[in-house]
Amino acid sequence: MRNIPVAESLEIEFKSDVKCYPDHDLIDEIVGMTNTVGGTLFLGVEDDGTVTGVHKKHKDAIGVTALIANNTVPPITVRAEIILEDEKEILKIEIPRSRGVISTASGKILRRRMQLHGTPEVVPMYSYEIPSRLAELGMLDYSAQPLAGSTLDDLDPNQRVRLRRIIQNRQGGEKSLLTLPDDELDIALRLVTEVGGNYIPTVTGMLLLGKEERIKELMPTAGSSFQVLEGTAVRINEDSCKPLLELFENYETYLKAWNPERETEYGLFRIPIPEFDWAAFREGLVNAFCHRDYTMLGRVRILIDDEGMIISNPGGFIDGVNLHNLLTVEPHGRNPALADAMKRIGLAEKTGRGIDRIFEGSIIFGRPWPDYSESTSRMVKLFIQRAKADLAFAELVADEQNRQGKPLSIYTLMILSVLNFERRCTVDRIVEYTNLSEKKVRAAIESMLESGLIEAAGKGKDRTYIFGKKIYRDNNKTIQYVRQTDIDSIRYPELVMKLAETQKGVITKQNVIELLKVTPSQAYSVIKKLQKEGKLKIICGGKYARYKMVE
Repeated sequence: MRNIPVAESLEIEFKSDVKCYPDHDLIDEIVGMTNTVGGTLFLGVEDDGTVTGVHKKHKDAIGVTALIANNTVPPITVRAEIILEDEKEILKIEIPRSRGVISTASGKILRRRMQLHGTPEVVPMYSYEIPSRLAELGMLDYSAQPLAGSTLDDLDPNQRVRLRRIIQNRQGGEKSLLTLPDDELDIALRLVTEVGGNYIPTVTGMLLLGKEERIKELMPTAGSSFQVLEGTAVRINEDSCKPLLELFENYETYLKAWNPERETEYGLFRIPIPEFDWAAFREGLVNAFCHRDYTMLGRVRILIDDEGMIISNPGGFIDGVNLHNLLTVEPHGRNPALADAMKRIGLAEKTGRGIDRIFEGSIIFGRPWPDYSESTSRMVKLFIQRAKADLAFAELVADEQNRQGKPLSIYTLMILSVLNFERRCTVDRIVEYTNLSEKKVRAAIESMLESGLIEAAGKGKDRTYIFGKKIYRDNNKTIQYVRQTDIDSIRYPELVMKLAETQKGVITKQNVIELLKVTPSQAYSVIKKLQKEGKLKIICGGKYARYKMVE
């Protein structure tokens, strides 16, 4: 059995050591990996994955570790060990992701990237890329930096009027800011900073209040585009470098024309259900502009087509954030000054948990969850799928929120959504689907059990959960409820015997698991019951036990 990866990736590197791989090249590879995402280098493996073995010079793992530390600035501490693969020794070097910018002792700063044909390579990290790397690690707030070449005349007075109007009208806007004169307002929101006794605009100031022509000239990385496609026909394709306050208003206007709503009756009221949730769109837009990398060329892109809506931005997830912890990681961003200004104005979620709103916008209507799976190390891509609303599920959520007098937590909504899709789940399955910790899932489940939202069956690891009786009754699905709780389990023995008959009278526990879609212990319980009734007898014990029908 192979114990090492079969192919190279951004985090995996193979190096042949048949002719003794040069030490200076090894240092370059290590620096490139630590300046990107870290990873593992296997010395003694060809590019195609063939194991050829490590050279005798590199069999001293401690010596290689010292070599790397002595030839990197600041020194990198790696973990190296000799391992066996195909009866050959190879050197496995585990490289941590750096918390700064690392160079070789000779002064080379390198990073790693994937080539077009899918293999990795190490390339120079240029000076303009260093701020991006530091911002990604949370060591530099690029949005708070003074913008070279800009003056106070580059700020548009009309945009400041717009700023005050937004603070006044938005529910989350800090109304106390309206009492400040313009110069103090700019300082309070970090739109300007003092340099050499004079105030000049920051990156945040230019993004929010800058004149469009000056943004184009001084910040060519601040562009965005809004596109709408119907089939292959282009309905909207607008590129812009407008200040963000004006841009947000324009994009919300565009979306209204391409976001149809349908109404549903809820009690005495008629509730509109949009194709795309407004709060999710706003938070997705805010996240794209607040977390994008302004040192990289590229655009924030909003695309609406027949499949759904995509919001993408240059710059991957920042350090510590990944696809599995989006909803649980502590809020922190690439551009804190810009994000803080947006919150105080009222455009962004105060708690920094805008991602919760994005997921909530799909879940409350029973739609597929937002998808970030196509994000890369250089881009974050949010996809919100077009899908018909599940009105019964939406009413379930609305009823429970009215009963409790408050919105349901995102964890509760996610668990309800999983049960709505799968009908019956164990804690392990919910944890797998939601990427939440088991502790948080169990806490949410206990609360939902007390409120009657869900019911439990079974014990221990086999304990499963379904919607509560009241939910089935309110949706006129009492028959489905009985089937979930009783009929299925009653028919288990009958189905097992029928399968055994079709297999010449012999059956295994794995057969039962696959037939009934149950856990191993549940399958064993069904078999034991049939043994006690004299319908099955064991003919081969052990892990792969077989059972035969009794004639």
